[in-house]
Amino acid sequence: MDDGHGRPVEITEQADWTKRDHRLDADDEFRMGSNTKTVMATLVLQLVAAHKLALTDPVEKWLPGKVPDGNAITLRMLLNHTSGLFDYTNDPAMLPSILGKDPHPWTSEELLAIGVANPPLFPPGAKWSYSNTNYVAIGALLERVTGKSLVDLVRDRIVRPLGLRNTYLPDDSRWFGPHVRGYEPDAAHMPPEVPEEVRDLAGPEHDGHVDVSGISPRWGGAAGAIVSNAEDWSRFYEALLGGKLLPAAQLAQMRDTVPVPGQPGNPGYGLGIDTRTTSCGTFWGHDGGLPGYLSTNFTDSAGHRTGSVLMSTELFSEFDAEPTLAAASKTLVNAAVCAMFDKPVSANPS
Repeated sequence: MDDGHGRPVEITEQADWTKRDHRLDADDEFRMGSNTKTVMATLVLQLVAAHKLALTDPVEKWLPGKVPDGNAITLRMLLNHTSGLFDYTNDPAMLPSILGKDPHPWTSEELLAIGVANPPLFPPGAKWSYSNTNYVAIGALLERVTGKSLVDLVRDRIVRPLGLRNTYLPDDSRWFGPHVRGYEPDAAHMPPEVPEEVRDLAGPEHDGHVDVSGISPRWGGAAGAIVSNAEDWSRFYEALLGGKLLPAAQLAQMRDTVPVPGQPGNPGYGLGIDTRTTSCGTFWGHDGGLPGYLSTNFTDSAGHRTGSVLMSTELFSEFDAEPTLAAASKTLVNAAVCAMFDKPVSANPS
């Protein structure tokens, strides 16, 4: 956490039983999950600034025949989750990869095909619903427009210009540097709220847990596969919100939000980034979750103050399991946001 007034505050805590696998360090890499979407939206808006894309472009223009009703779905709808497309990660075909039992090297177009094979949730633009299919469509579109892979685009347009040392879009399960080990309960210790088909993950087992850090994030693609660490993400946010990655007009487009129903704090979702107002201040950011990794990353409106909170377990958040752990996660994020704004910790985060 960096409150803009000196050295960042770095705190790491780990259970004793995990120390034989790895001694946790604040600079360790971790899987960013859906924080990936902020990078993908930045890449799109860079092309908008270069007049190679427009947010009003229909998907059909760039991915002909790939998305049903593609003439009615715009790039903006993909980026702000108002397209109505079904979330491909909810298709049973993805479960073996999510659980680490099928290392298939998914492409953006393959993931998109799984998503659009399911009926849409609503007509384009009618509502808001978070869908990872929107961003694998963005991934396929970026590759089509530029003729480059997403790996190369992330490296050449984000990582190298900012001098990021621990950020990359992996092709498989390999890590480039020291990394956080992610864990989930083994099948015998999984909370009862977790469905039977999701209870058995691949990986080494000990102390009632499975080390899932070897699961390839390739199934997350442009929606959730990036690896980074807290220091790199702070630098990314500083550059993004500070106007170093996007011109003012495109940064304003990114921060043009639509309401997110049913959540406290008057949240709004922009283009690959969301915002929330708390008693300590209004922040921008995103969260992300893959098995073993649940992170929330945030910044003030100018990118001067930043923070990251990582928990090395995630399934509890998907199925409303382990309420004590869920409450602890919420309290931790609230405390970090307040510390970022140099405010006393509020008992009520909203």
